[in-house]
Amino acid sequence: MTVVIVVATKKTKTIEDFAISGGQLGPVVLGLSFAATVMSAATFMGYPGYSYAWGYSNLWLYLSLAIATPLGFLAVGKMVRKENLKQKSLSLPDWLGDYYNSDIIRVGTGLLMLFNLFYIAAQFSAGAQIFELILGLDYTIGLVFIAAIVIAYVFLGGSYADVYTDAIQAVLMAAVGVIVFVSGIYLFGDGNINIAFNNITENLAAQDLNLIQVMHPESNYYAFSAILGLFIIQFAFASQPQLFNKVLSLKNPNDMRKMFIVYMITSVLCLLILFGGFYARVSVPSLEAPDLALLEYVMWGLPAALGALVAVVILAAALSTTDGLFVVLSTVFANDIYRKVLVKRGIIKVNDEEMNRMAMSIGRWVVIIAGILASLLVLNPPPFLGNLIWIGISGVSAGTMGPLLYAVFSRKKASKRAAETSMLVGLCAYLVIVFTGIEPSPQAAGAWAVCIGISVMVILANILPRPSVIEDHI
Repeated sequence: MTVVIVVATKKTKTIEDFAISGGQLGPVVLGLSFAATVMSAATFMGYPGYSYAWGYSNLWLYLSLAIATPLGFLAVGKMVRKENLKQKSLSLPDWLGDYYNSDIIRVGTGLLMLFNLFYIAAQFSAGAQIFELILGLDYTIGLVFIAAIVIAYVFLGGSYADVYTDAIQAVLMAAVGVIVFVSGIYLFGDGNINIAFNNITENLAAQDLNLIQVMHPESNYYAFSAILGLFIIQFAFASQPQLFNKVLSLKNPNDMRKMFIVYMITSVLCLLILFGGFYARVSVPSLEAPDLALLEYVMWGLPAALGALVAVVILAAALSTTDGLFVVLSTVFANDIYRKVLVKRGIIKVNDEEMNRMAMSIGRWVVIIAGILASLLVLNPPPFLGNLIWIGISGVSAGTMGPLLYAVFSRKKASKRAAETSMLVGLCAYLVIVFTGIEPSPQAAGAWAVCIGISVMVILANILPRPSVIEDHI
């Protein structure tokens, strides 16, 4: 990582470099980086924790990440990158603001990115818990340490540091997914997969019959409606801002297929880590903190060297998502708000050289401030890391998916007022659903808000006057 950061720092000279690596990266490195960003610490701690707590019903999560998220990538990625050859946007809020010619959309969706503080906080907490469990460090000291690492290398290297470190980490993450999956076959079935899972199923059933049910009544997958919501929000997840900027970084839009193939292979291998939660439930059945299930299983059943590798990879998973989120937040304030609104509208008057210098400075200081705020959110570790992460994902998706999907699938551009209203209604719907407790599943809560935002977008797009060609190019 240190070597990569030194190289990335030398390459990062403009805000375009900081945000999307100048839009000059290839499909293999971006496919690996995309997969690593999708597979956060939630995948390597929170999601095995779900497996530990809820048993086989958590395989719905595996299916949604293996099916719905790639479909979202395919649906949105190619069109967005193609359109950006004209727009030259640097982020999701910037892209939507340019597409709809609306600073309200640009600033509004930019502020929605603050939901990702919860996402960052979950990654920090995962790293701190690893330091506490494996090294015996105090949780707070571990929290400061992991935050300082990520803040330092994003502050220096921006998107280049993000993408290249992610690519390296993705290879390690995929390897560990395979290692953990295979280890259970040997530990519980002497190398025979059928015997292993027969033994695991019998053990889980003896503990609690709900652990082998298709729908666990106390899980996020308690009913078909919740599972449907899971697939909807995972589809939307593919357009999260930290993933969106990977698409904008692709040099040649025709390479999108290669990028997708690399991402798919890597992510399917990484997701095998979810089985570690089942293995942990069999080997160490009385844990108070499900998020520690994978680490406890590793310490129980694997050699020390492999256990150390798993711990390092969980840290890598936390880093690989957090750095992308930092780049997104810094781009929002440095480019989307400062350059595209305050300077462009003449609210702040500076020359181009001063503007670019200030944008880089703003971007880097936002990284520090966001890191401090995220750390404060998890001074005490949350019950489930995965649930904290879904606050960030759902809050962003609720406000952005209506305008984004309409832009992708509609042949006619909608009024900017339709997009602005969809953004506001989607966000408000999510807040109402969460604070009233109508939907207990955090994934489904986001899904229903996304559906409301999309519905409002479609209705208003066909009611309000569409922009003229002249307005569209102002």
